[in-house]
Amino acid sequence: MKQIPRGRITNPHITELMEDEVFVFGSNLQGMHYGGAARIACRWGAVMGQGVGLQGQTYAIPTMSGSIASIVSFVDEFIRFATSNPEIHFLVTEIGCGIAGYTPAEIAPLFGEAVTIENISLPESFWEVILDES
Repeated sequence: MKQIPRGRITNPHITELMEDEVFVFGSNLQGMHYGGAARIACRWGAVMGQGVGLQGQTYAIPTMSGSIASIVSFVDEFIRFATSNPEIHFLVTEIGCGIAGYTPAEIAPLFGEAVTIENISLPESFWEVILDES
């Protein structure tokens, strides 16, 4: 198995953010941030009623729409956004692997393109799946 790039693992217990960091969390389209990482995201500017995109020092990716296929376009949109904002370090949490009920094996492959994008950190569980598949 390949090695995880140094400095690219998201801490599973984020309690503070640096000025140039953004907390990436799973949300629902309605932007009701009541549980899991979404509730924590409210500390850094997640907006109730906004279920997608940049909000303060957070970025919402909807994961509660019913299928993996419905998440793909939101992850792709996030990766494009991160690529066009290289000055920001994006800390992706285990989106979809809590309340939404998916596993890292189901969600991690959606982030395969992020492997080469240096300003995106992923959870260790996602790295393990992605690197195991490559």
